[in-house]
Amino acid sequence: MENSAGYLVPFLRDGISVLDVGCGPGTITVEIGARVGDGRVVGVDSAAGVVGEAVRLAAERGAGNVAFEVADVGALPFPDGAFDVVHAHQVLQHVSDPVAALREMRRVARRGGIVAVRDADYGGMIWHPRPPEMEPWRDLYTAVAREAGGEPDAGRRLVSWARQAGFTDVTPSASIWCFATPQDRAWWSASWGGRMVRSDIADRVVAAGHATRADLDRVHAGWTAWAAADDGWFAVPHGEILCRT
Repeated sequence: MENSAGYLVPFLRDGISVLDVGCGPGTITVEIGARVGDGRVVGVDSAAGVVGEAVRLAAERGAGNVAFEVADVGALPFPDGAFDVVHAHQVLQHVSDPVAALREMRRVARRGGIVAVRDADYGGMIWHPRPPEMEPWRDLYTAVAREAGGEPDAGRRLVSWARQAGFTDVTPSASIWCFATPQDRAWWSASWGGRMVRSDIADRVVAAGHATRADLDRVHAGWTAWAAADDGWFAVPHGEILCRT
């Protein structure tokens, strides 16, 4: 929560109901559950496999007030006003119609409730040093993400999307992830550098003709070189919005 949803923490209290949209493996969802006491938390994700991981995590943590199901943000299977808080972390950057997604999140939030959203902004990411082999990664990811209908620079657009979705009471904020310790650099490099050679992102880059497998191997080597630098540093900016319904 502190790392990825600190802006939401003051609004979590005992007894409330929370929907976590795009919950992934459930790490944030389970922590939300621990903060709402006798309340209830539901996590949804469109990927059945990752929902299974979330169910297992909740069982391991003894999170009896947390449930998970497969659902899409574009058509949430809940009645109007079903939740006090509706939360989404790193979701809107991936959907083809983020305004419609926000409208649907607003629909299932009760009157006087909160819709909370946080998304990264790839165009604002900065890092040091800059191995030349690593340089293409952002442009390659941005290209295939937009071809799939997403918007990698979502963080800066959240307020605009919220206004278009009909919200009038919007509190914006921003925060960053910083990867600078040896452990954090190794993890971040394995995460993003690894995706450039072993993921659907890599497959899409090659299929679209943006790069060859050999090109992506060089990008991966650049990430490895960055992580190995004693002065390595990477900042990921995030936009955040708290929308009153």
